[in-house]
Amino acid sequence: MNKSARAIALETLIRILQDGSYSNISLNNSLNNSHLSQTDQNLATRLVYGTVQYKIFLDYQLKGLLKTKITEKYLYPLLLMSLYQLIFLDKIPDRAVLDEANKLAKQFGKRHSAGFKIANGILRSFIRRGVILPDESDQIEYLSVKESFPTWLVQYFIDHWGEKRTQKILQSFNETAKNSVRLSSLKNKGKTLNGLRKLGFDPQESLLSSQVAILSKGGVSETDLFKNGDLTIQDEAASLVVDAFDFKGDEQVLDACSAPGGKTVQIAENLTSGKVTALDIHEKKLRLVRQNAKRMGVSDKLVAKAVDARKADQYFSGQEFAKILVDAPCSGLGLLRRKPEIRYTKSKKDLLSLQKIQLDILDHVSHLLQENGGLVYSTCTISTEEDEDVVKSFLASHPKFELVPFKLKKIASNSGMLKILPDSYGSDGFFIAKFKLRG
Repeated sequence: MNKSARAIALETLIRILQDGSYSNISLNNSLNNSHLSQTDQNLATRLVYGTVQYKIFLDYQLKGLLKTKITEKYLYPLLLMSLYQLIFLDKIPDRAVLDEANKLAKQFGKRHSAGFKIANGILRSFIRRGVILPDESDQIEYLSVKESFPTWLVQYFIDHWGEKRTQKILQSFNETAKNSVRLSSLKNKGKTLNGLRKLGFDPQESLLSSQVAILSKGGVSETDLFKNGDLTIQDEAASLVVDAFDFKGDEQVLDACSAPGGKTVQIAENLTSGKVTALDIHEKKLRLVRQNAKRMGVSDKLVAKAVDARKADQYFSGQEFAKILVDAPCSGLGLLRRKPEIRYTKSKKDLLSLQKIQLDILDHVSHLLQENGGLVYSTCTISTEEDEDVVKSFLASHPKFELVPFKLKKIASNSGMLKILPDSYGSDGFFIAKFKLRG
């Protein structure tokens, strides 16, 4: 029997909320194994991401309504998903949400389960009472519930960017992520854009990069344009990292943390006789890098090696590389639109433990850079500990390195560091720093 969009969304939410699965991987697996139409896939996607995104807010709505302990695994995710629909999906009538919740309770519940009655009673009580929020006198708790962020993160943002900017950042993170694609620089850009128009994707140029198009809908990975390597799925902020380099084309380049290979491919597109060496600890992840390189037509420029970047200087003999990219493992606090569960799984302690790993990688790969060579450090986080503090510590312990200004297609950094917050351009949050090794 084919499952409904809501049944697939509920199964996915159980894995995310109860088993700690990643939202994007779990949802992709569920949709790939389903027979849903594109419309139903879109509904399932919205239900999963919306429910996870607003978990703290939805949890708060259960205040005073939950009179009994929930024992069945499916029931809590079902209640949150149903509340999300009642509050945020205006086109779905309340009675339809209740009917679907009842069907799912019967489908997922044990025989003679009371789940059906519990869900029905709570949802009807909520409809009568409506949405509640904490008092605005406690701004931290108010913003935490309203925008569904843990209090430590609200406090962290306020400490760094003030209350007004924090409100904008939080709201921005709760917006729907854009469908952005980077157009291959090896293909005819105009032809690719025309192809996207014909397929109804209505491509618009990104505010950050002239090589990135924002699409009006998803599903581009099913097209021949994607399969033939005319474009790749990449956020506009992420696409800027490689542009920070000035390529001649004949360089040996190291991508120290390469998987899944978006930036590796982008480097390879800039090379003529040069090569990019892609490292990752896991051979399995390097398969993705090789697949991406093959699809985008740059396999001949790629050397992939399963090496821990923290041991790279033991593997390579000396100053082999003219350019090095360290797109470091990080907390992902810039990706909260695409991976909403990160807001619940990370703590301030994680920022400092990741900082140690980031500095460790930078230290070891820095020995492989040629004199006057360029090293770009990037993260998809906006935390000071993983960004500016890492740069400061690295420079303090590596006096032959210095920050150098860089110019991108539509934006520049005079300081050698660039932080993009999510509310500035509606992109992922990102950080880029460019170093030079003095001769």
